[in-house]
Amino acid sequence: MNRLQQQMNFIMEVDKLKEITRQTYISNGKRFENDAEHSYSLALMVALLSEHANEKIDVAKTMLMVLVHDIVEIDAGDTYAYDDAGNLTKREREVAAADRIFNLLPEDQAIYLRSLWEEFEEGQTPEAKFALTVDKVQPLTLNDHTEGRAWREHEVKLDKVMKRNEHTADGSQVLWEFAKCIIDKNVENGNIKN
Repeated sequence: MNRLQQQMNFIMEVDKLKEITRQTYISNGKRFENDAEHSYSLALMVALLSEHANEKIDVAKTMLMVLVHDIVEIDAGDTYAYDDAGNLTKREREVAAADRIFNLLPEDQAIYLRSLWEEFEEGQTPEAKFALTVDKVQPLTLNDHTEGRAWREHEVKLDKVMKRNEHTADGSQVLWEFAKCIIDKNVENGNIKN
């Protein structure tokens, strides 16, 4: 198979991200967000908010990282952030998906995109830390704009929100402070159970 055909096959496979429904409502609360919309939002956040990163980051690399970070959910499905049982098997399911999906690409691109996915998962580089920060802040802002709808529906408790965000400040102290205000407000309003 020629290189262009492999690339186009990957692009069409990744189009399936539009079908992966998340548990976060879009800002108007009319429907759930899908993975493609989520990834797009994160890429835009990286482009606009990178000045708030704790460390200097490669913006283009970080944008690509957030665009590919959920590709594995095409096979593995979206695991809700506060689903304890689903999170037990998440890594195993996602690695199997990464093995299949990234290998649709020509070898050099498969290796590069897979390495970006792994870098995101490990969360150790400045780019990965910032990518993980925006990945945590984005659903908080959507929940806030829907008056905590998904949090209320899932009866999410503060300790779980704080556990999920224990490393959010690693990528940006400024964005963590912003997120903390959202969390505090939603605890006060009863959208997040204390």
